[in-house]
Amino acid sequence: MRATTIHAPFDMRVEDVPDPVIQEPTDVVLRVLRACICGSDLWAYRGESARQPGQRIGHEFLGIVEAAGSDVTGFAAGDLVVAPFVWSDGSCEYCAEGLQTSCPRGGFWGSVGSDGGQGEAVRVPFADGTLVKLPAEAAGDDRLLTALLALSDVLGTGHHAALGAGVKPGSTVAVVGDGAVGLCGVLAAKRLGAERIIALGRHTARTDIARAFGATDVVAERGEAAEAAVRELTGGQGAHGVIEAVGTEQSMRTAVAIARDGGSIGYVGVPHGSGTGLDLSVMFDRNIALRGGVAPVRAYIPELLPDVLSGAIDPSPVFDLTVDLDGVPSGYRAMDERTALKVLVKP
Repeated sequence: MRATTIHAPFDMRVEDVPDPVIQEPTDVVLRVLRACICGSDLWAYRGESARQPGQRIGHEFLGIVEAAGSDVTGFAAGDLVVAPFVWSDGSCEYCAEGLQTSCPRGGFWGSVGSDGGQGEAVRVPFADGTLVKLPAEAAGDDRLLTALLALSDVLGTGHHAALGAGVKPGSTVAVVGDGAVGLCGVLAAKRLGAERIIALGRHTARTDIARAFGATDVVAERGEAAEAAVRELTGGQGAHGVIEAVGTEQSMRTAVAIARDGGSIGYVGVPHGSGTGLDLSVMFDRNIALRGGVAPVRAYIPELLPDVLSGAIDPSPVFDLTVDLDGVPSGYRAMDERTALKVLVKP
C-alpha cells in the first residue's frame, strides 16, 4: 500500500509500505476514507520534533473496517468508524476515568513501529477500546464525512480546552489562536452556552469562520495591544474563560493577561519554544486556574457525535484545502506557509 513518510525536515514522501495485517486478536485493519494534516504535524515537518527517516505520520483518520481480529467484538468488516488520535485498550483505570491518553498500553499513530493515518490503510490495536462506529450512510455524504473526521482530534481538542476554561452558560470566553483547534474551541464554547466569545486572530478567512462558529467579537491585535482590546471589551475585567490553542510563550502570556480574576485557562496548544510564559505569582495573586493538556478525545466522541450527525455543530469549514495522497507533501507546504488552514486528505 501507499502511505506518507517523513525523511528529514521538509522532506515528505508518499511511498510503498507493507500492507497492514492483523497481528493481535484485538486488532482491526482499516481502509482510510478520510485523513488530514494537523498543525502539530508541522513541528516534525519543520524539524522541531525528531522523527526517524521513513517514519510514518498522521493521526487523524476515519474509514472502513476491512478485517477484524478474533477477539474483536464491537466491529466487523464493512463498518464505518472514526479513530481518535491515540489508541487505548479501553480496560485500564485511566480509560475508565476518561483519560485514554494515559493508557499504559496506548500509543500515538505514526510513532515508531506504528502506522500513520496519512495512508491507504492502518492497523488499529485494541479496536474495541479505540474506535467509534459511525452510521453507514455517512460514507455517502461528503460534507458529513468531513465533519465527522474532526472528531478524531480538533473538535474534541477544542471541547477539552473549553472544559478546561470552565465555559458555562452566560460566560465570556476569549480564544487565543485562529488555527483549526482554536476555531473548534469557539464552536465548543458556543455549544456549552458562552454568551460572549472573543476570537483573537488577524487572518480574515479564519476570523470569518470564527464568527460563523459563534464568535461575537474579533481582536486582530497582538501582544499588549490585544490584551488592552480584550480588557476594553470586558469592562476592564477580562474573560471568565480563556482557550489557549497555540502553545508559545507569547500566547500563554496573553492568555494569563486577558483572564478575569478568578477565571480559568484551558490550554491545548502543544508547548514549543523556550518557555511557557507562566508567572505563577501572577496566577496565584489573581486566582487564575490552569487546566488542559493532551485531549482524551475518545472520551468526548460519544457526546459530540450526535450533534455532528444532527448538524447542530458543523466543524467541516476548518478544512479549506483537499488533496489526494500524492498531494500530501504540497499540503504540508500549504499549511507551513499559512496558505491553508487545515488540509483534508482523500486517499
